[in-house]
Amino acid sequence: MLSLWALFFSAFGAATLLPLQSEAVLVGLLLRDPDAWLILLAVATLGNVLGSIVNWLLGRAIDRLRGRRWFPFSAAQLDRAQHRYQRWGQWSLLLSWMPVIGDPLTLIAGILREPFWRFLLLVTVAKGGRYLILALITLGWFNGQ
Repeated sequence: MLSLWALFFSAFGAATLLPLQSEAVLVGLLLRDPDAWLILLAVATLGNVLGSIVNWLLGRAIDRLRGRRWFPFSAAQLDRAQHRYQRWGQWSLLLSWMPVIGDPLTLIAGILREPFWRFLLLVTVAKGGRYLILALITLGWFNGQ
């Protein structure tokens, strides 16, 4: 049970701006217990999607925080990110699984008031798909295929 919590929190943190690696945790747990692949996949996806929801919520509230000295993004950085998101639209959320760009995409989706249901659907497909592919690769290698 402790390993599931570790997976959940690593996936949750990895979806925020924290420098965590949920993929390594997932692969390690898959190698240890390949029969638990479905629950491991569900826990990792749930944690990662919930972390992205935190980013979306922060994006929704960010306008009230702009201009504060401690605010981590410049106005120019936010404007560039908003321009890219508007250019590619909601479909860019399918890249939310990617390192470096994925977390800011979920934040920008909140800033631009992406409807929550669409955000949730696209981010879940992206992040769940990434974990599924990783699990399939890991289990294929583990079984000698």
